[in-house]
Amino acid sequence: MSYETGSSVDLHHTADGIRLRYRRSGTGPTIVLLHGTTSSLEHFDRLARMLARRYDVVRVDLPGFGMTGPRPDRDYRITTYARTIAAFLDGLEIKQAVVLGNSLGGNVAWNLALDRPDLVRALILVNATGYPSKELPRGMQLARKPWIRPLLRRWLPRTMVEKNLRQAVGPLSTIVDDAMIDRVHRLWSRPGNKSAFVDFVNTDQTDRTDELATITAPTLVLSSASMPQRFAVDIPGARERINPTSGHLLPEEDPEWVLRAVTTFLDRSDEQGNDTDIDVEESIR
Repeated sequence: MSYETGSSVDLHHTADGIRLRYRRSGTGPTIVLLHGTTSSLEHFDRLARMLARRYDVVRVDLPGFGMTGPRPDRDYRITTYARTIAAFLDGLEIKQAVVLGNSLGGNVAWNLALDRPDLVRALILVNATGYPSKELPRGMQLARKPWIRPLLRRWLPRTMVEKNLRQAVGPLSTIVDDAMIDRVHRLWSRPGNKSAFVDFVNTDQTDRTDELATITAPTLVLSSASMPQRFAVDIPGARERINPTSGHLLPEEDPEWVLRAVTTFLDRSDEQGNDTDIDVEESIR
């Protein structure tokens, strides 16, 4: 099936009881893009336009974020996110896809690979989360404090959004401008999203990292030098490429670099019949 390259038309599909906003563009093998916490499918605007020249690109607002909005049941476990995305792909009759996730989206992606390996042709983890962390971003630390939770459900100053974004990118990044701050603030401030963020941050998540060794999908780990990852060690046959300058929002900070890494990985994977032992260089200098 073919879609208009660079399409910005919002589509909707109900899966797992949630009306998900998504966009679809391009033609070719399907690649699904999953964004991170407090973000939305707009995070992939530039990368999606470039990928759509070769792929059927599907990007979706995860429940609790963007224009999809909060879950009525307030269930923000990662396994529930994976179940919802599986139902979404099943509903669109996507039998198999490359799944790329940034941050929270990467956590959802590798949990999907565990729970529905039939859906995941290849796995691309971009500064993914999922390991138990002793240190959380400042905004998440605040959202875990009982005395401030009620306030954060109602109040979100633009200055806080700007501070969080600037902390998330690399020191040389110039992507945090008024348009980006306004976009994130506007979507984060939509009805129910602030409360969903508080609910998500206070959800107890199951540590499944001991299951990473059972993932069979060819896996590429894209990480920033300032944010070392263990996925390339713990997932059999996984390859890693390290960006020396970008921060946590790698697909938005350096989409051209991500594009080259993804297409090289997938091309070589196809040439070798999805063999996970793929010779991908460790970093770009």
